[in-house]
Amino acid sequence: MNPSSSIAKHALAAQIEEHLLSTVGVASADASTTDLMLAVSHVARQQLSKQWVQTQAQDHDAKTRRVVYLSMEFLMGRTLSNALAALNLTSAAAQGLMQHAQTLEDAAQREPDAALGNGGLGRLAACFLDSMATLGLPSFGYGIRYEYGMFAQDIQNGCQTEYPDSWLQDGTPWEFPRADVMYPVRFGGWVEHLAGKAVWRHGGEVEAKAYDMVIPGHGTERVSTLRLWKAVAPAHIDLGAFNTGDYARAASAKNEYENISWVLYPNDSTPAGRELRLKQEYFFVAASIQDLVSRHLSEHPSLDNLADKVAIHLNDTHPAIGVAELMRVLCDEREMPWDAAWALCRKTFSYTNHTLMPEALETWPVSLIQHVLPRHLEIIFRINKELLEEAARIRPGDVDFIARLSLIDESGERRVRMAHLSVVGSHKVNGVSALHSNLLVQTIFADFASMWPQRFTNMTNGVTPRRWLSQANPGLARLLDQHLGTSWRFDLNQLRRLAELQDDSAFSQAFTVVKRENKARLAAYIHKATGIQVSADSLFDVQVKRIHEYKRQLLNVLHIVTRYQAILANPELPWVPRTFIFSGKAASSYHTAKSIIRLIHDVGSVVNNDVAVGGRVKVVFIPNYGVSVAEIIMPGADLSEQISTAGTEASGTGNMKLALNGALTIGTDDGANIEIRQNVGDENIFIFGLKTPEVLEVRKNGYQPTQYYEKSPALKAVLDAIANGKFSPEEPQRYRPLIDSLLSGGDHYLLLADYDSYLSAQSRVDDLYRRPGDWCKKAIANVAGMGVFSSDRTIGEYASQIWHVEPTAR
Repeated sequence: MNPSSSIAKHALAAQIEEHLLSTVGVASADASTTDLMLAVSHVARQQLSKQWVQTQAQDHDAKTRRVVYLSMEFLMGRTLSNALAALNLTSAAAQGLMQHAQTLEDAAQREPDAALGNGGLGRLAACFLDSMATLGLPSFGYGIRYEYGMFAQDIQNGCQTEYPDSWLQDGTPWEFPRADVMYPVRFGGWVEHLAGKAVWRHGGEVEAKAYDMVIPGHGTERVSTLRLWKAVAPAHIDLGAFNTGDYARAASAKNEYENISWVLYPNDSTPAGRELRLKQEYFFVAASIQDLVSRHLSEHPSLDNLADKVAIHLNDTHPAIGVAELMRVLCDEREMPWDAAWALCRKTFSYTNHTLMPEALETWPVSLIQHVLPRHLEIIFRINKELLEEAARIRPGDVDFIARLSLIDESGERRVRMAHLSVVGSHKVNGVSALHSNLLVQTIFADFASMWPQRFTNMTNGVTPRRWLSQANPGLARLLDQHLGTSWRFDLNQLRRLAELQDDSAFSQAFTVVKRENKARLAAYIHKATGIQVSADSLFDVQVKRIHEYKRQLLNVLHIVTRYQAILANPELPWVPRTFIFSGKAASSYHTAKSIIRLIHDVGSVVNNDVAVGGRVKVVFIPNYGVSVAEIIMPGADLSEQISTAGTEASGTGNMKLALNGALTIGTDDGANIEIRQNVGDENIFIFGLKTPEVLEVRKNGYQPTQYYEKSPALKAVLDAIANGKFSPEEPQRYRPLIDSLLSGGDHYLLLADYDSYLSAQSRVDDLYRRPGDWCKKAIANVAGMGVFSSDRTIGEYASQIWHVEPTAR
């Protein structure tokens, strides 16, 4: 039991009063909802601070082996509710707030989401930190303290607009500034070689200042640490320029350096944007490696045993420059011989790949790395030289093999392949679903796998049940507690016992009531966010994720238009009412994705207002998708759209969250959908479309999308309606380029090839939804089958098979 549970409810109420006065600086009678949120947060912060100090002392005294998790993103969401749950203070906090005529839910909503991530990559990292803390793994997450996130999304006239996500404008009670933890990070300049030693004469320098967020474990006093770096200019302003009235020049140096930690994923369509992205990646990696080296040397006499005491994990290729940076530290600063340093480096790093698409694998121009990180380029060249020598010994004379393995892509502009650097510098490389991991060694890393087959493995993703079920869906959590007890939060495999309750009428009725309440809550939020009224009695068909062509939101739209046209043609049929719910952000420079967002809105404007439809179809787009929005959407979903082209989605975690909350999946055999199908049963999921081998075969044989267009009157009618301005009469050609990309542009993601199969699956969805009892049974089966998709299982496998870090006692 967490010791914080011993805090009496009246004592916690007194602590709230104390923090209102001493920390927030407001009289109790005058406290606003935001003031109360801050006061309760500081009560929790005080407890977490004690646990953080205790955890660090234990790990330091034990000289324990630690996990260092490097990630550009940590999509944490709000912290208050999770912290209170971990500290077992939720009930006491709720009672304390009742004295102020406020609910805990209202207070918690005043906290902004921490804008430290964008999509699945960042949310996965956040789930992993939760599981590391809960399992008691000694661990540090490292990232950047973005002041403005990626962007906040607004919709104006159906178009995405971006503005800064100023989540820190009023500060946050959840970070601990570490004034004494600051490291220099250097860029540019040149390299001199003096007496056999490389000396980097840098051209610029920025300070990395540490801010910690404490990640509480549940059911334990252990915590994990998320250490975030803020870029601080060496000199804040040029006072001389300021005093002469040249205010722009006075602040230019400050802005030049501090913009490194302003925005996640700055637009890289310009040379300045690309340079800033590279600087961001190196900035947080360099600071993190200095920090872990400093910690190690405070506990051990040298770095010789670094690989025995630290496991550094690369979450995708953004931190891949860390391989070269650790080599620079070991060889240049610690004067370790190259061979010893390289052996140590490869034992220390491991790498998770998150994409199979070659265009998404990060590369940097050699010229840019030469400009920003000249010493690192030398190190990369030497690593590459030794790699190619090894490859030549294995397959002498095979020039193509060597070219494919090379860290340098020599076709066109010379570029450094960061995924290759990650593979070469790591002792283990993993994919994130069984299909993805198999495809990795068959496609993009096939040559590396032929050299080092034991280096590659699989770690199927998972999600934390604490946030995504216990906190996001309290109604279902209470129902599970009544029938399973409470320990499912730490052993999600206990959900299997729900299979025994599928035919229990009382349980099914209670399950249905919970789902209806969650749908009503989601309907109210939709109205608040969009102004559109939707019926909670309709089927809630949900596709919420990053907007990207391969995720095929456009295929979903094609089905909506098909359905709309069919209703107009046959209004007398018993159509199942559906509400199509979209949410997600498009990258600011991704024009096609932005066009899809606008099309969704234009289709919605027509369909939602057509009296002939009679409300049987509604289309809504919820703006500014993030963790807190997802926590409302996931519990209210009936149908989970996971419709990427087979072989393109590495895993997905939204599919897991939705199924965990009782949504049925309609999807392709892609990513973790396959494993979800295997665990919930073929009869409890709607699978459609080409499978990965069939996708490859279609492309190999010369895919001709126009053939599908000509053969299917329904498809032709849909595409023609969109292309000819049915949904954009004020600008008839608005979506012609989108449709041309399907018909004459090759339809790269095979929407037209999967269209008929998708419609057939949607028809099966309708048939089942007309039988509420059978639908409920299958929804329960989905929840029951999700035990394996806990991030606790994933992190346990990482710890034992890759990191070799032992959990401490719970």
